[in-house]
Amino acid sequence: MAEMSDAHHKPVHVIGGGLAGSEAAFQIAARNVPVVLHEMRPVRMTDAHHTENLAELVCSNSFRSDDATSNAVGVLHQEMREMNSLIMRAADLHKVPAGGALAVDRDGFAEHVGELLASNPLVTIAREEVNEIPAEWDNVIIATGPLTSPPLAELIRTLGGEEDLAFFDAIAPIVHFDSIDMDVAWFQSRYDKSTDGGDGKDYINCPMTRDQYEGFIDALLSGEKMSFKEWEENTPYFDGCMPIEIMASRGRETLRFGPMKPVGLTNAHDGSRPHAVIQLRQDNALGTLYNMVGFQTKLKHGEQVRVFQSIPGLGTAQFARLGGLHRNTFINAPRLLDAQLRLKASPRLRFAGQITGVEGYIESAAIGMLAGIMAANDRHGTSWQAPPVDTAHGALLAHITGGAMADSFQPMNVNFGLFPDIQPPEGKRKLKGRERKLAYAARALDSFRGWAGDWAA
Repeated sequence: MAEMSDAHHKPVHVIGGGLAGSEAAFQIAARNVPVVLHEMRPVRMTDAHHTENLAELVCSNSFRSDDATSNAVGVLHQEMREMNSLIMRAADLHKVPAGGALAVDRDGFAEHVGELLASNPLVTIAREEVNEIPAEWDNVIIATGPLTSPPLAELIRTLGGEEDLAFFDAIAPIVHFDSIDMDVAWFQSRYDKSTDGGDGKDYINCPMTRDQYEGFIDALLSGEKMSFKEWEENTPYFDGCMPIEIMASRGRETLRFGPMKPVGLTNAHDGSRPHAVIQLRQDNALGTLYNMVGFQTKLKHGEQVRVFQSIPGLGTAQFARLGGLHRNTFINAPRLLDAQLRLKASPRLRFAGQITGVEGYIESAAIGMLAGIMAANDRHGTSWQAPPVDTAHGALLAHITGGAMADSFQPMNVNFGLFPDIQPPEGKRKLKGRERKLAYAARALDSFRGWAGDWAA
């Protein structure tokens, strides 16, 4: 077992080298506390990971909206930047065109995170699977995410006294750009919106007529699916990563009002508005790979090729990666954790990231950041002050540590619905729509900057 010693501090142990664990380790070291980051890959791989890189992105390469003026996710991005976030630093350096979203070159992003951690003298990276937690580890962050190894998951269940909760995360296919027929497809962002003064052409669009759409729905519904093990049956999906064929089964028009909606798009080849559209977003900095937006799937690989090559523009598509499906596990955080993310039954254990019931890359990293600051704070023996609940970080933290109903707890993305309501000045009308979102965002960033002045490393 790799260990570090320091004249003033014992190391904090962080289990899991995903986005949350990597961010937690970085924040701990930034506060002059040694940390051992335990990552089981490549000693033990998972069904979803393809490399041994820290902070590997296994689903989409998008961190979603980067609009900090009126979007809760964008506010979370900016709050993390205020705290010198490792994840946001790497994302900003390795971003690729994605309209109003922040998407990254997944390999460059992960390699950058790994290099910064490996070069930090206060960080030891231990490549090993942790199946038990030694008694001498008095300050531990468990950030193993949805792919927690079965032995550790069983240990967590035993310590917490709760049955496991699980849902599925489905992975979207990635297509080689040079195999897309651009005589059929075209570049355009919805409503020609782009980031960084771009040209409004961040997505590739594949159009469908009504008949083509109906045929595609039939193929999705009849396609052969991956088989499930007994423990996977009747497990709920999180809406943000729902397989496309499950969405199609909820109604034939569901996809036309979801990932295949044609609004804000005009066919560049003939000026028509398609009945439905499949969008592909750049997946690497070179622009050689594009992922099929919202096309997470549990179709068998052969069926994916058959069904997705029926899409206009993808008739000869070559897939760099086909879709897949993996189990996600998360704890009932409102019931099991205290206000500092510590397991009530064993306070030396703190949880971070997606295993706490936040959903999404950036939400996981944000909770990892808070857990890292809390753990370092424990080592320094100083009191903790949570970020205000009207900030994105504060709202997320409050939600998973008591704001949500434990009996119906499910994974949650950051959204303004988690924020305290904004009351208009006396005699003024209630804020609505975009004006309301702008007010939420402005209040959050102003409040967070006041807090960050005392807590940023």
